[in-house]
Amino acid sequence: MASQALSHVFGVSSSLTGRAWRWRGGNMELGAKPTLGDDIVRQLLLSRGVEAADIERHRQPTLRNFLPDPSLFRDMDVAADRIAQAVIAGETITIYGDYDVDGATSSALLIRLLRELGVEAGYYIPDRLLEGYGPSGEALVKLGQAGSSLIVTVDCGAMAHEALGMAHAAGIDVIVVDHHKCSPDLPQTVALVNPNRLDEEDEAASHGHLAAVGVAFLLAIALVRTLRQRGFFADRKEPDLLALLDVVALGTVADVAALHGLNRAFVAQGLKVMARRDNIGMAALIDASRLKRSPACSDLGFALGPRINAGGRVGESTLGVRLLTTRDPEEARTIAAQLSALNEERRLIEAEVQEAAEQQLAAQHNRAVHLVAGEGWHPGVIGIVAGRIKEKTGKPALVIALDGETGKGSGRSISGVDLGAAIIRARDEGLLVAGGGHAMAAGLTVSADKVDALAEWLDRTLEGQVARASASREMALDLAVSPGGLTSELVNSLDEAGPYGVGWPGPRVAVGPVRLVKCDIVGTDHVRLIAAGDDGKSFKGIAFRAADSDMGQALLHGSRGRRLWLAGRVKIDDWGSRPQAELHLEDAAWAD
Repeated sequence: MASQALSHVFGVSSSLTGRAWRWRGGNMELGAKPTLGDDIVRQLLLSRGVEAADIERHRQPTLRNFLPDPSLFRDMDVAADRIAQAVIAGETITIYGDYDVDGATSSALLIRLLRELGVEAGYYIPDRLLEGYGPSGEALVKLGQAGSSLIVTVDCGAMAHEALGMAHAAGIDVIVVDHHKCSPDLPQTVALVNPNRLDEEDEAASHGHLAAVGVAFLLAIALVRTLRQRGFFADRKEPDLLALLDVVALGTVADVAALHGLNRAFVAQGLKVMARRDNIGMAALIDASRLKRSPACSDLGFALGPRINAGGRVGESTLGVRLLTTRDPEEARTIAAQLSALNEERRLIEAEVQEAAEQQLAAQHNRAVHLVAGEGWHPGVIGIVAGRIKEKTGKPALVIALDGETGKGSGRSISGVDLGAAIIRARDEGLLVAGGGHAMAAGLTVSADKVDALAEWLDRTLEGQVARASASREMALDLAVSPGGLTSELVNSLDEAGPYGVGWPGPRVAVGPVRLVKCDIVGTDHVRLIAAGDDGKSFKGIAFRAADSDMGQALLHGSRGRRLWLAGRVKIDDWGSRPQAELHLEDAAWAD
């Protein structure tokens, strides 16, 4: 088994995307009639790092099996105690959230919880363009002057030393609930709950992959426990915390948090809550996304999340929180429709920036890190464009929207290259006005006259990391089948080891050898195909945004009469009268 795992699958050392094909676990070449069920699920779990003795816990992830004691985290009990004090005393509480999905869901979770505890908390979501990321000292002070004696920031605040210092000086209590990287010196707060604090103990730090909404859920547990100990529920019903898991799942997936351990349990259970449609706003969002079934994990990232994000990117930053906390079905439908319209507007803006950015890439083939910048580009879409460039080129990408003398930038990285650490170092060396992030994503503010110097510095600094990461580019495959083995039953069996996402990759399947019966372009740049195998069976496939790639061109123009292996994710196509399996193509290789 070990020698098979190290060899190239089907002898593919360099595919049409330049990758070697390897087995993620052991050889699972299953042919036309793969053995379904437990054997496949067990292999999928093992190949994702689960110990053999721990298979059953991961087979159906539940909170009971993965939830830590919230008191493990520094300042958690202090935060719960202060909020409990505010609830009992009837203080005015404001939730200060970020403008993305994680911020919106974190805010909605605490607002809904406090409402069940008898407190109508206010909220403040900054405008992305006018105020930027993180808490503003001026805004915090104004909230205090308006009567808020306690402010809880969610998905922001870990590095907001100046703003939180202003609030502290004004006598305002602030609790920070965050998951972003921290510096050794922490801002002045009543409590700062963040598994990524540098002074966290190992067990708490092991939950550093949580999104902010996951941290907020742990705070909710701690708060209810504290109130229970004080007899608060002697004459009132305790809130149903599990009912909040729908927003936890949405925020976790949309923030691209790693789906292993507790996060996987959050999403698995949250999808069940979402299917009940108890949250009026979530139900309206599902309907506006034109989903005719209960949402799957992928829908959170590609259908629901982008609509919530569209409010913060190109519309009104409060729309997401308003939708997820409303008790009015008509208001929910109106906001959901507005977010869908904004999402379409975001798509158009994104396409314009993407086109302009790609024109600059032609001169950057030798760069280790792609950095593009443009005057007037919309800051709300630069992160998406950076992700598109990263996927297309296989290198880290930074996109900067210039506005006069300064620029706002967003970056996306590849596995093996810590972009967030590089951006923090660039800030410390004076190349940036501000910046931070984590390994796979980063944000920054830069003076326009230092953009070129930043590009040169990043290229020098990350060249080695990028070279090593690129040299080891591989396509990890979980199993291989002939076309006759590509069935809806196979898809259902693979789904049993989900939900899948970052850190818990969806199974990749190789199918072949095949010949292409039909291959053309649909939409603007998607490659659609019908492939047939030696077993007489055929299936449909699609490669998204691949028409201009080397692989896409080879499929469209160079595959006549040649046999191929195709690799990607298998999905159910349920548009027709009978659901069928299709392949979402990620790679291909010549079979002869």
